[in-house]
Amino acid sequence: MLTGLKDVTVGRLPGKLNGQGFVIQECENCNIYVLDHSATITIDDCVNCRIVLGPVKGSVFFRNCKDIKCVVACQQFRTRDCKKMDVFLCCTTQPIIESSTGMKFGCFQYYYPELAFHFKDAGLSIFNNNWSNIHDFTPVSGENNWSLLPEDSKVLDFVPAPDPESDFKSVRISTESARSIVPLTKGGRRKDSEESCLFVFFAGEYTAANARKLIDEASSKGFVLIQTKEVSMKPEDAKRVFQNSADDLVEWISKGKFI
Repeated sequence: MLTGLKDVTVGRLPGKLNGQGFVIQECENCNIYVLDHSATITIDDCVNCRIVLGPVKGSVFFRNCKDIKCVVACQQFRTRDCKKMDVFLCCTTQPIIESSTGMKFGCFQYYYPELAFHFKDAGLSIFNNNWSNIHDFTPVSGENNWSLLPEDSKVLDFVPAPDPESDFKSVRISTESARSIVPLTKGGRRKDSEESCLFVFFAGEYTAANARKLIDEASSKGFVLIQTKEVSMKPEDAKRVFQNSADDLVEWISKGKFI
């Protein structure tokens, strides 16, 4: 637990939480780096903090927080009674805000050497990210409680790298989108072109690696990634997606999740 802190750089190094739950509360003007996987995390009554949360197997719940800038990876993301939050998010399910205003969201962009293993330990897929599909539990007619960050937003402009004098100086962190564990997607932003193409990688030994390689090569050539998914599919779903080719793909579909 981190509680009642002010004007400090704190958190947890890789290997210190190992899947446990964690609580952050009543912190002000702090830089907080939780660089490990955890079960659940709650953040209560924090003001003017910059927060990085490694993969969370369950929920991340912000309550009564204000002026927060954060990088978060989780199964479920929720806020209640929050104001002015900028969130770089990777979330498996639909993010939910309640009684919250001034909320802005962007796609997760972060790297440290253990992060890929932490995603796996938390049971999260880097390809299942609903960061822009926000559900507002308490909408107000004529007002917009949330929006998307500008497409060229950089994490470092919101959440600084750890102080070189802090305990986190030994962790090799990068916020470059090209190095991010989670692919950078356009999400719900307006598309620049109506042209699109679907790529499918069936279950195999190198499925994730091959998908990442294609994404990186396509991005370097100017292609824009809209969305990624890692899913299982029933034969009836295959017919809807692949239509006339579905019967030829039954064997591949039955082998497991594909991207």
